[in-house]
Amino acid sequence: MGKNDIIHLFEAHEVRPTANRIIIAEALADARRPLSLTELEDMLETVDKSVIYRSLSLFKEHRLVHIIEDGSDGVRYELCHSHDYHHDEDQHAHFYCENCHKTFCLEDTPVPEVTLPEGFKKQTVNYVIKGVCPDCRK
Repeated sequence: MGKNDIIHLFEAHEVRPTANRIIIAEALADARRPLSLTELEDMLETVDKSVIYRSLSLFKEHRLVHIIEDGSDGVRYELCHSHDYHHDEDQHAHFYCENCHKTFCLEDTPVPEVTLPEGFKKQTVNYVIKGVCPDCRK
């Protein structure tokens, strides 16, 4: 995903594209898997940690990232590729390896539709399968 693609996503999600925000979004896109805050901080040594945290909070507020609670001791972030601020057509399942503690996107596995009882309103969906990844099985 190139810089222009990132800028278009920012526009679709009503996020102003600053240099640091673009760097953070590019790191999330290049990772090809959800990253923890610590992993992002380690990757982006030139970006202040508070800037990374504030950017992720802004991305979350504007639905530019998916927040994955994979059962580890924190959350992971992945760039949302949806081009619609109000409707996320990029929801998919994730796989958490219980051995190496990495979370992987299962982009070809959509999150199943769930009918909620009357009065309930869905905010987010977190669909995680746990097991052992191919690398750890070797």
